[in-house]
Amino acid sequence: MTATALPAEARAYLVGGAVRDALLGLPPGDRDWVVVGTDAEAMQAAGFRAVGADFPVFLHPDTGEEYALARTERKRGHGYTGFVVHADRGVTLEQDLARRDFTINAIAQAADGRLIDPLGGQADLEARWLRHCSPAFAEDPLRVLRGARFLARLAPLGFRLHDDTLALMRGMVEAGELAHLVPERVWQELRRALAAPRPSAFLQALRACGALAVVLPEVDALYGVPQRPEFHPEVDTGVHTEMVLDMAARLAPGDATLGFAALTHDLGKALTPAEALPRHPGHEHRGLAPLAALCARLKVPNAERQLATDVCREHLNVHRFAELRDATVLELLERCGGLRQPARIDRLALACEADKRGRKGFGETDYPQGRALRACRDAALAVQAKDVAREGLEGPALGAALRRARIAAIGAARARLAAG
Repeated sequence: MTATALPAEARAYLVGGAVRDALLGLPPGDRDWVVVGTDAEAMQAAGFRAVGADFPVFLHPDTGEEYALARTERKRGHGYTGFVVHADRGVTLEQDLARRDFTINAIAQAADGRLIDPLGGQADLEARWLRHCSPAFAEDPLRVLRGARFLARLAPLGFRLHDDTLALMRGMVEAGELAHLVPERVWQELRRALAAPRPSAFLQALRACGALAVVLPEVDALYGVPQRPEFHPEVDTGVHTEMVLDMAARLAPGDATLGFAALTHDLGKALTPAEALPRHPGHEHRGLAPLAALCARLKVPNAERQLATDVCREHLNVHRFAELRDATVLELLERCGGLRQPARIDRLALACEADKRGRKGFGETDYPQGRALRACRDAALAVQAKDVAREGLEGPALGAALRRARIAAIGAARARLAAG
């Protein structure tokens, strides 16, 4: 940032996550600035490009960083868009900071390095509290999801949700405010939480305030559902889902697509008939309908939807991989599109490994099934139609020959693995 690029009367302050993360010693991300003492016309005259549709935000002409005019907000309707925004030369930095969500996000830094912290954000950073800035927090239902998502990122550092903030979030849920959230924003917050180091904290926070039953009822229904303790010492299916999520984050940090598959792999267990419990026969197929409903409601993108469907349907097959016939292995690979998109098999293997290791006492368990699945995928891919083509062989006959050759290659790969 070059101060000379700003209007002469303006003062810019670094705000939000950039200040918070620097104080926590975390890697820097995007930098956001708030500007006081000027207006939109002066910003544009200085070369800044206006990009904000709902409030005055501008891009710096050289760095491309976002500069927002200091503003206040007044609630006028439901949801997170029902606000009247006021931004002019008279709005102070302190007024702008007061409208923010959490105290740890309401710290500003001046050009000389001085911190402006009117709400005690530094003290909350030290105490590891996630605390709301003011009662106005309750005016924006998206903040319930943002708070849970922040915990998914910051819980490994010891952060907890302050009791007063939890009570406020619970009141927002009880008032029905979350019903006004649009699916795209729910998915956006969920996806960012799934890419965080401890996504289980996202579920725990939402469940604590009652929001999980509103935004992810298919997942909320898993809590309290028992499993066989010899396979699942943690017993509770909801707890198991949390453990699988965290294991997926450990195996593939930042991979939200894998995280979504981990989140939804056992949805069918909430639908197991009571007389069958704690067994869950057929839960992998029973889970496909609630998974489809969740994906449709949140408008989940195709990549996440496809992998989650594959994992939900196939995770038991992968667990018992050694029992499958060679032809069945090829069919599994084909069902999952693994011969057209080989990377889908890598993620399927990782998701199944997370499921196996996401159990009490199983965190360091080896998972040879994943290696075997990948090896069979590679063996099948190595066989091409040109390798089996013979004079006069075409159409269905060529396809049958290719299939037989791939099954044989899968068998040979499994034999090599068995031989060590």
